Amino acid sequence: MPEYQAPLRDIRFVLHDLLDAPAHYAGLPGAEELSPDVQDAIINEGARFAEEVLAPLYASGDAEGCSWKDGEVTTPTGFKEAFEQYVAGGWPGLNAPAEYGGQDLPASLATVVNEMMGAANWAWSMYPGLTSAAVRCLQFYGSEAQQRTWMQPLIEGRWSGTMCLTEAHCGSDLGLLRTRATELGEGRYRLNGTKIFISSGEHDLTDNIVHMVLARIDGAPEGTRGISLFIVPKYRVDEDGALAERNPITCGSIEEKMGIHGSATCVMNLDDAEGYLVGEPNRGLNYMFIMMNTARLGTALQGLAHTERAWQGALAYARERLQMRSLSGPKNPDGPADPILVHPDVRRMLLTQKAIAEGSRAFIYWLALQVDRADRLEGEEAEAAAALLALLTPVAKAFCTEVGYECVNLGLQCFGGHGYVRESGMEQIVRDARIAMVYEGTTGIQALDLLGRKVMGDGGKALLTLTGMIEAFCREHGEHPALQPLLEPLQQLATELPELAMSLGQKAMEDAEEVGAAAVDYLMALGYVVLGWFWGQLAQRAQQRLDAGESDDFLHGKIKTARFYVARLMVPRFAMHRQAAEAGAATLMDLTDAEFGA
Repeated sequence: MPEYQAPLRDIRFVLHDLLDAPAHYAGLPGAEELSPDVQDAIINEGARFAEEVLAPLYASGDAEGCSWKDGEVTTPTGFKEAFEQYVAGGWPGLNAPAEYGGQDLPASLATVVNEMMGAANWAWSMYPGLTSAAVRCLQFYGSEAQQRTWMQPLIEGRWSGTMCLTEAHCGSDLGLLRTRATELGEGRYRLNGTKIFISSGEHDLTDNIVHMVLARIDGAPEGTRGISLFIVPKYRVDEDGALAERNPITCGSIEEKMGIHGSATCVMNLDDAEGYLVGEPNRGLNYMFIMMNTARLGTALQGLAHTERAWQGALAYARERLQMRSLSGPKNPDGPADPILVHPDVRRMLLTQKAIAEGSRAFIYWLALQVDRADRLEGEEAEAAAALLALLTPVAKAFCTEVGYECVNLGLQCFGGHGYVRESGMEQIVRDARIAMVYEGTTGIQALDLLGRKVMGDGGKALLTLTGMIEAFCREHGEHPALQPLLEPLQQLATELPELAMSLGQKAMEDAEEVGAAAVDYLMALGYVVLGWFWGQLAQRAQQRLDAGESDDFLHGKIKTARFYVARLMVPRFAMHRQAAEAGAATLMDLTDAEFGA
C-alpha cells in the first residue's frame, strides 16, 4: 500500500508563486491577520493529521467497511477516534463564521486542508465534508432562530450535516421527487418519503445528524417550482439546544458499493419526521444550489486527491521495479534489469498523472480564491469572481473527475498485474475514485449546465471574459523563448472556444439536440484549455525564478511537465473533442430504438 505524503512543496509553490496567497489574504476583509507563518502552520498541521491519523485508516477502512444493524450504522475501526481528534483540533470550524464558534478563515485555506485529508482517506473525509455545505446553506438562507439552534453544534463538530435530494425513481431529475411535507404550523412540517444515496446519512461519529431535505409541500406546484427545503434532525432539539426525542428519519439500509466502503451511503426513510422550513416555500432548489455548488467543488477536489495518491504510488513503484532494459542501453548496469521509470510508456503514464494532478491543484486553488472574493468583497470585484465561479464550477467538477479517473487507472497500469490485486493498494484508489464522475451531477449534467446555461445562456459573455484573460496572459509572456512553444498554441485554442460555441449555438437554433450532443466534448475541450492556462502560469513562474539565477530540479520539472501537457494532452485532445462536438446530433440521434439491437 503506497504511503501518502502531503505534497507540501507543490502546495506552497501554487499558493505563493502562482497565486500570491499572502497578498490575497492581506487584501481580504477579515483575513488581514492571516500571515504566511500562520498559513504554513495550519497547512503543516493539516498535513500531519492527514499523514499520521487518516492515511493509516485508508486500507483498513475499506476492508472492514461500515456495518448496519436495526437502523444504526457503525463506522470502521479507528474512524470515530480520528473524528474526535479532528474535532479537538478545531478543523470543523476552519472557515465557518466566528459568531457561531468558527475560525472564519477563508475558504481557500480550507480547500488546501481538505485536499490533504481527502487524499489521505476520502471515505473518512466524507463524514465532515457535507457539514460545511449545510452550514453554508444555513448561513445564507436560514432564519436567525435556525442559525442559533443549528449552526454552532455543526461548526463545533458535535453534530454533522447531510444533503437529502435523490429518490429512487428520479435520480438527478428532482422535479419528480415524491417526498411530501404537511404543514403543522409555526414553520414546522411533517415529512414522509424515502431518500437514497445519502452520504453520511447515519453513523456513530456525532451526537446528532442534521439532514437538509428537499420535499414538496401539500398543494405545491409539480416540477422543480414546487420544491421546498427543510431541516430534519435525527434528534429533535429543545428550546435550550439540548437533544430531545428521536425523530422518525431512519436509515433503512446502507448500499453495497464499488468503493469508498468506509463511507456510509444510506437509504433514509422519513415517516412523519418533523422538519423546519428553510426560507420561503417552493424555493428549496434555489437554496440547495449553494450546497450543491460547494459539493461540486469538493468533488473536483476528489479528482485531484485520488490522482495525487495514485501518482505517488505509481512513481515510487516505477523507481523500484526492475524490468527489461532501456532501449537506449542499460541505465542500471549493475542490476539484472532497469527500473521501469526509464521506459517511455511508463513515463507517458506518470507524466499524465503529474500534469493532471499539479494542473488541477492550481485550477482548484484558484477557484477557491474566487470563492473568497465572492464571499468577502463587494461590488464589481465580488461580481466578477462569482461570474467566473458560475462558469467554471461545472468544468472543475466534471473535467477534474474525468481526467482524474483516467489517471488513477494509469497508476494501476504502472504496476502491471500487481496493480490489479488488493495488496498493492492501487485497485482501491480506482474503486474509490469512480463515483466522483457520478455524484453531485454526472458529467453530462455538468456539461449541459456549462454549454446550455453558462455559455449560451448569456450569449458567451462569461466565456469571452475567461478567454480574454487567457489570451492576455499569452500576449504578455509569449515572447519568452522558453514559454513561446507553450503559450502560442494555448492562445490559439482560447480563440477557438468562442468560435466553437457560436457554431454550436447556430446549429441548436435548428435542432435543440445539438447542445446535448456536443456538451460533454465542449466541456472537455474547455477543460484542457483552462488547465493549459494554469500550466502556462506555472511554467512562467518557474522560468521567472530560473531567470533570476535559481537552479532547482523542481522548477525545471515544472517547465518540462508543461511542455508534455501542451504537446501530448492539450493540443491533440482539444482537436479530438472539437471534432466530436462538431460531428452533429444526427450521429447520435438517427438510430431508432429497434436499430440499437437487443
